[in-house]
Amino acid sequence: MTEKQVKKYVKKPVVIEAWQTDKEMVIHTLEGDMIARPGDYIITGVNGEQYPCKEEIFQKTYDEVKE
Repeated sequence: MTEKQVKKYVKKPVVIEAWQTDKEMVIHTLEGDMIARPGDYIITGVNGEQYPCKEEIFQKTYDEVKE
């Protein structure tokens, strides 16, 4: 059996678009329908796909781009 060489990688920075919802809604994602709750962010990915993200996770993961 050959030994696997483990390497380290850094996630590429990707600019996304997102908005915060004020109502409960169904988001059709690539993994199936998901419920977004008030305060969740709706993220549009690099290929136009959408998915909800809880506010506390969004705040830890993303910084606003100042143009």
